Amino acid sequence: MEKGKIARLTDRGFGFIAREGEDKDLFFHSNELVGVEYNDLKEGDEVEFEVGESEKGPNATKVSLVS
Repeated sequence: MEKGKIARLTDRGFGFIAREGEDKDLFFHSNELVGVEYNDLKEGDEVEFEVGESEKGPNATKVSLVS
C-alpha cells in the first residue's frame, strides 16, 4: 500500500491524491473508498491506497484513511 494526502476534492464524487516524489496527483473515485464515506474526507487527510490502471491512466484503488 502506498500513502499520500488528499490534494483536491470535487463536488462530483472524485478527487486527487498527492504522492511524495510524484509530480502528478493520482485520481480516485468515491467507489474506491474503503471504510470511509466521501463526504467525511477533507483536503490534507492522509490516505493509503493501491495504484491501479484504467483506460485514462493510473488511479488510486482501495483508498482508506490512515488512522
